[in-house]
Amino acid sequence: MPATPPASTIYSALQDVAQRMPERPALTFVRDGSEQEQARVVSYRELLAGITQAANLFVQCGGVGVGVAYLLPSVVETHFVLWGAETAGYAVPLNPFLTEEQIEELVRGSGARILVTVGALAPDVWQKSLHVQRRIPGLQLLCLGPAGPMDEAAEGAVIQDLGAALAQQPGEQLQFTPVADAQQPIAYFHTGGTTGLPKLVAHTHENQLSAARGGAELLDVRPQDCITNGMPLFHVGGSIACSLAFFLRGANVLMLSPLGFRNPAMVQNIWRMVERYQVTVLGAVPTAMASVLAVPVDARIDTLRCGVTGAALCPAAVSQRFAQVTGKPIYELLGMTETGGVTASDDARVPPTAGSVGRAIAGSRIRVRQRLADGRLGEDCAPGEVGVLFVTGPNVSPGYRDPDQNAGVFEEGGLNTGDLTYLDEQGRLFIAGRSKDLIIRSGHNIDPAMIEQAFTNHPAVEAAAAVGQPDRYAGELPVVFLVLREPQTDLAALQEYAQQHIAERPAWPKALYVLDALPVTAVGKPYKPALRAEAAQRLLEPALRQLSGDGQLQVQASEGGKRGLDVRVRLSQPSPQAQQAIREELDGYAFAWTLDEG
Repeated sequence: MPATPPASTIYSALQDVAQRMPERPALTFVRDGSEQEQARVVSYRELLAGITQAANLFVQCGGVGVGVAYLLPSVVETHFVLWGAETAGYAVPLNPFLTEEQIEELVRGSGARILVTVGALAPDVWQKSLHVQRRIPGLQLLCLGPAGPMDEAAEGAVIQDLGAALAQQPGEQLQFTPVADAQQPIAYFHTGGTTGLPKLVAHTHENQLSAARGGAELLDVRPQDCITNGMPLFHVGGSIACSLAFFLRGANVLMLSPLGFRNPAMVQNIWRMVERYQVTVLGAVPTAMASVLAVPVDARIDTLRCGVTGAALCPAAVSQRFAQVTGKPIYELLGMTETGGVTASDDARVPPTAGSVGRAIAGSRIRVRQRLADGRLGEDCAPGEVGVLFVTGPNVSPGYRDPDQNAGVFEEGGLNTGDLTYLDEQGRLFIAGRSKDLIIRSGHNIDPAMIEQAFTNHPAVEAAAAVGQPDRYAGELPVVFLVLREPQTDLAALQEYAQQHIAERPAWPKALYVLDALPVTAVGKPYKPALRAEAAQRLLEPALRQLSGDGQLQVQASEGGKRGLDVRVRLSQPSPQAQQAIREELDGYAFAWTLDEG
């Protein structure tokens, strides 16, 4: 008898799991992780019912094919909204920390007609939502929890209580016929938006299912598994890699509060939660993993079989510390929005390879290609040769919602990721850095990861981020921002230590800056645009102050613009000589600048 083909839509795939194991826990939601807390447990039957109710509600509000944007924390209802929207039409997950202007443009650009948001529980998000509704005629609001103040709501605004609206919908079956095309776009996830407005990346059923199935296979996910998920559900890491991949195998996803690991209680109580909820897979981005590993183990953690990390390169020191603390291996996963959330992964059925993100998921192909002088991609690189990662396969997005943005990214039937990588002789993938993160010193390309690893290998360093600082002669010079475990660390000795471990002399950093914490994105990646701007500011302020005479001077640097960095200098009561000297100084740099006098 021929095998039944796998489900080709998200809803049918989750329906299959719910039919096979209806009472198994799909989600366990905790708010503080204390021993007194009564966690909210949602079975696969209840998960499917919630998704069904949400899909029926969205179709009632906007018809089949409706776009549903959401600004929500990581709670159970967000899963209902996400997968329900993908069943009814398409989802547009949004980062609540974006500006109201960015949110407005993304909602407008996506064509969404419904916005699901939070009310009084998050006043800033509520105000952003009202702003967007005022600016986009006909946009309906669904509110999780009590609504906030209505003074600024648009006239005639349609605002419903999400919980009450869901309760009125049948959860036994869909009240409409969903589109069953596996190539149908069902979501538009936005990119990180590190420069300019984030792009909207299309996901089809096939993209998400192939990414989730491929990740589940390489991570050897089992129905008995329970993974910690502290990532936001507007990101593919939280929604696909750490949720859908585990749903498809009937596993349990432990949701670590609405704030994830940004909630200090999640970090402090992590080991007791591992024991209480029988966690088998400790999932966290490297920065969160480092914080977790600094907490003394105060519980039985023998249910753990491994750790999983991604979203940023995992320092060797974190991997080693994980093995010391838990006695188990940690596996790295590579994912990106444009590949449905999972590109490659270490194979959890064998010991991990240090520094590798493993192999391509099933059905996908990864190539490392040479970058030609004109920026195009050339032939495949030899093993060990650094080049640009190029991905093809069913997990690769069909492109951005705005097709004009596809050039140079979606090409030749695949995805030019911009990641600098190499393959070893066995075909395992290693990340060398991002093209946009390269530090270019007098034409010499410097990989920041090499510098960062030299510092994070030192026991006194908790985190490191290397960026380029503007230089009049070399264009850029490498500098490093550090978070120290030991505040009294001798920086000169630390610099000397790092130089011994950085093979290329041009990569030796010219300055070390100590911070209490690195700025990070919502998923825990070091936010390098902010660091590049700060590096410029730290250089320019003292230099320009010396030239300003008695005038009061302010320097503000920001990432972006046509030259990559915009610098604004404000000078009050300047002398003509000071103005001229500052202009001549700024003219020597490649960035764009303005001088405001007054």
